Amino acid sequence: MTLILNNQDVRDLITIEDVIDVLEFAYKELAEGRGALRRRSDTIVKSDTAPGAIYSLKSMDGVAPSLGVSAIRINSDIITHPKVGENIRRVKVPAAPGERYTGLVLLFSTGTGEPLAIFPDGEVQPMRVAGTTALAAKYMAKNGARSVALIGTGWQAQAQLRAIDTVRKIADYRVYSTRKENRDRFAMEWSEKLGTQIRPCETAEEAVKEADIVLLATNSIEHVAREAWLEPGMHVSSIKSPEISAEVINKCDVAVCHVPHGRPTLEFGDGASLPNTRGLDVDLLAKNIGLDDMPTLADVVSGRAEVRTSDDQITCFLNILGLGYQFAAVGSILLKKAQAAVAGREIPTDWLTQTEVP
Repeated sequence: MTLILNNQDVRDLITIEDVIDVLEFAYKELAEGRGALRRRSDTIVKSDTAPGAIYSLKSMDGVAPSLGVSAIRINSDIITHPKVGENIRRVKVPAAPGERYTGLVLLFSTGTGEPLAIFPDGEVQPMRVAGTTALAAKYMAKNGARSVALIGTGWQAQAQLRAIDTVRKIADYRVYSTRKENRDRFAMEWSEKLGTQIRPCETAEEAVKEADIVLLATNSIEHVAREAWLEPGMHVSSIKSPEISAEVINKCDVAVCHVPHGRPTLEFGDGASLPNTRGLDVDLLAKNIGLDDMPTLADVVSGRAEVRTSDDQITCFLNILGLGYQFAAVGSILLKKAQAAVAGREIPTDWLTQTEVP
């Protein structure tokens, strides 16, 4: 039988601690050459669904043999790029019936090839991104780091807070968003959830001043971080490449990337394009920071790369591109928890397999 799970099942079954633990194991496996992955692929055409919109079919996959699974994550998206405040944003349109989004993860057995589970990516997506950020902070932030500045207040930012709180003993949280109502609401809501005070700040500069850890968690496709923010001992991380410029990265003493390739494979239909911003010029960024020679998070987690050698150094984690491999890792623990709890719904695996040779 193949298990069908929904986002509520994911919320009920796994925690951010589960995600961090399995990712830490999976990155070690990746560094040792046992895991494998394919670069993300985006196929983009014009869309008439909304003004200036594009349609994007995105896929990414990975194989985690030690966990016995492989996964492919597929997104079918209508995307717009409005300007909000100072920056152009990437905003998905909930165009599916019922104002919904489409993102699926298919989990397979590496032993039999059969489909083990199918689940939406809505809960797993921010958890795997935040878990990656938290691992970077665990290994790269200075000893005794206790203050966090969070830039952004969306769903990714919420997961970032939950994750960083599990790997570091944080005593001082600040948050900034371009919209006052968003940062005030976020600070009030998450102060209660975390049981600690989160201070909304009027400017990004106020938020990052003397912060030990700066977490960028926005949907901006333009640069967010500034060189002037950097202070001795600070650790800065991004959740995607547009947020952070080559100038900021190069000013850091130690820089680590998620993977040594920044751009997904892109294919465009006639008339379709992405906005022309510096943040999306990943090829130029890669050239200017020497991405090919940069240590990866897997190198750091496995101990293959030395990171911080003093508390005064400035460190940077560039989450330049996500990996389908992360969905395989998280999917493995989700499947185990679901089977143990007898959660989800089952469909006959025969519906999804065949006797004919494909």
